Amino acid sequence: MAAAAAEETLGLFLAIGLDKRTAENALVNQKVTTNLLAVIKEAGINSCDKTIGNLLYTVATKYPSNALVHRPVLISYIITSKIKSTAQLDAAFSFLTNVGPEPFQLDKFEQACGVGVEVSKEEIQSAVKTVLAENMNAIVEQRYHINVGNLYGQVRKLQPWADAKIVKEEIDSKLFSILGEKTEADEKKPMKKKKEKPAKTEEQTKAVVAAPAPSEEELNPYSIFPQPEENYKVHTEIFYSDGSIWRCHNSKELLEKHLKFTGGKVLTRFPPEPNGYLHIGHAKAMFIDFGLAKERGGSCYLRFDDTNPEAEKTEYIDHIKEIVGWMGWEPFKITYTSDYFQNLYDLAVELIKKGLAYVDHQTGEEIKEYREKKMNSPWRDRPITESLKLFDDMKRGLIEEGKATLRMKQDMQSDNKNMYDLIAYRIKFTRHPHAGDKWCIYPSYDYAHCIVDSLENITHSLCTLEFEIRRPSYYWLLVALGLYQPYVWEYSRLNISNTVMSKRKLNKLVTEKYVDAWDDPRLLTLSGLRRRGVSAAAINSFIRGIGITRSDNSLIRIDRLEYTIREELNRTAPRSLVVLNPIKVVITNLEEGKVMDLDAKMWPDAPSDDASSYYKVPFTNVVYIEHSDFRLKDSKDYYGLAPGKTVLLRYAFPIKCTEVITGENSEDVREIRAEYDPLKKTKPKGVIHWVAQPKPGVEPLKVEVRLFDKLFLSENPAELDDWLGDLNPNSKEIINECYAVPSLAKAVLGDKFQFERLGYFAVDTDSTSEKLVFNRTVTLRDSYSKGGK
Repeated sequence: MAAAAAEETLGLFLAIGLDKRTAENALVNQKVTTNLLAVIKEAGINSCDKTIGNLLYTVATKYPSNALVHRPVLISYIITSKIKSTAQLDAAFSFLTNVGPEPFQLDKFEQACGVGVEVSKEEIQSAVKTVLAENMNAIVEQRYHINVGNLYGQVRKLQPWADAKIVKEEIDSKLFSILGEKTEADEKKPMKKKKEKPAKTEEQTKAVVAAPAPSEEELNPYSIFPQPEENYKVHTEIFYSDGSIWRCHNSKELLEKHLKFTGGKVLTRFPPEPNGYLHIGHAKAMFIDFGLAKERGGSCYLRFDDTNPEAEKTEYIDHIKEIVGWMGWEPFKITYTSDYFQNLYDLAVELIKKGLAYVDHQTGEEIKEYREKKMNSPWRDRPITESLKLFDDMKRGLIEEGKATLRMKQDMQSDNKNMYDLIAYRIKFTRHPHAGDKWCIYPSYDYAHCIVDSLENITHSLCTLEFEIRRPSYYWLLVALGLYQPYVWEYSRLNISNTVMSKRKLNKLVTEKYVDAWDDPRLLTLSGLRRRGVSAAAINSFIRGIGITRSDNSLIRIDRLEYTIREELNRTAPRSLVVLNPIKVVITNLEEGKVMDLDAKMWPDAPSDDASSYYKVPFTNVVYIEHSDFRLKDSKDYYGLAPGKTVLLRYAFPIKCTEVITGENSEDVREIRAEYDPLKKTKPKGVIHWVAQPKPGVEPLKVEVRLFDKLFLSENPAELDDWLGDLNPNSKEIINECYAVPSLAKAVLGDKFQFERLGYFAVDTDSTSEKLVFNRTVTLRDSYSKGGK
């Protein structure tokens, strides 16, 4: 708020009798300021006495939101001093909360609020006398330490409309008559009774700090949403530039009709546009839309918002259907906005007939210019009959594309740009993927979305926070057409570091080959995450963990997602052995041709008597270890193999390096010679993984491994002008000649493993019968600090 405007507003608040501190506190709270200005405007005053002003302030801060339509009535009673005490105002709030937006009889309202009731001084004295007599024993015992507020409350029950000032004076006077002057003991603060300490026992137990109990929202994230039968409150107030206000809410008849159709059950919808592949942000939307319906025993539509035929493809529709099922959600019904094209057209005609829509001929640039200047279109006030004819011409294809639109007649001078006569229909001579060639005019999102929500009797219309500013236009259209109004609630977008989730940016990455496809494992598309080896359960667990929040500025670090994925894979992925960059080790004291089948654990806590928790690994005189697990020079902080040093081969034996074979360059290690300790007498600190030749002269199983890193170098590349320049050149590495244990040859698509000391990996779709390909899903906690890449 500008300084001059703030000063003027402060002056107005002071003029209605507020003290300076209250007025200044109101000014720094935008919500209180807006409400108080609206209340003063409804009161039609510029100044008043302190009593009225304080009551108006209370209305601005505590008025029940479900009965906003009746606020002017209450304000008129305050201005005329028919309601003149906080007790009366509290009673009015209680009455209006119960009534909600429905009509009520004024005589019942006045009776409930004590309007016109005058309580005489004699009646107050009688009530005070009765209350003091009932509490005499406590008064004599506690004297002036008696809880006077409690006495006052008892008098209020007998005479709710009595003047509070007179009641207090009468109580004080009578107490003085009974007790006389205050003594020194009366002036002292009463001593608080000390809690008795429990007797000491011989053995003191240690104090246990109990973890705070989880909140209701943590236990059930859907507890914040109201029940369908509670959808009678005012959803939003639309403030028109001419001073009028629309208070949008369902009438009793509309709500009863809706509840009769739904049986009182929750109905939600997940409404993706079929113009791309879904990403992890859509997983949050699914968790909220499908999850709320499931938790309340209701149903959720999968509705394709297919109002833009130019960007939509059957490929995307098929993908969305499949990925919703993979995520674990089952739609109650699959619908399309295009299913309702005829309904939407008929309602547009009705809107024109009501004088609330018109055919416009401005170009896109002209519309933008007029909106910036808050100017009406030259065609805004054309005759209704003319708009009806032109709209019919648009429908029949008689007007060129771009030469006409249908616009809603909202408020071009509003403070909300989403009330600037939004476009309802535009001409597009494009075949529709679902509706075919039937239509050449298509409804806009702003026009169709809220109407289809209403036609499908959606109880909770849930969307991301960028749509919050569209809430007035959403309800404007439903009120204008007299349609049922769903409950709208906005939540924050899911923003994750080191990636982009704008469909436009994702489409650019895919179509211009910066990534391989929509399911590239480096993308946070749901198909990309699945290909990388992430399960739907892990994604949903991650979403539940971050909660259904409205804090739009939060950027979730990708490490948090990886932590959730890792936690699940640690429980579900069996262990296996793979060497990414192998170096040959010949064990000289093991007979050539001898093969020992050793037991390797599939799980860290595998019981020794459970054969199914183990797999066999061959051990021969030729094994392969990671290049990074060998050094020519040892050091104290190094636990790998070095000349003269011993390490333990995981699940096998200790080996000691006895000789190093190098090429012409002494640093070029070609082969290592070692001896093993068959009795395992040595206990080396270092433990490394390995893969052996399954048979003499036979190479181990060769697999391809793909390692992935963050796609972008910056945490928030979407904020950068040159966001493509921030792509990580090392986000993907392919290693072709990796060695794996024989048991991995049976791996199929969908299988996931922990390659010990390397990370979690999943079979990729590029795998063939000749060669397996594994994608690294996430690293281990140590990020390869003890070996491997």
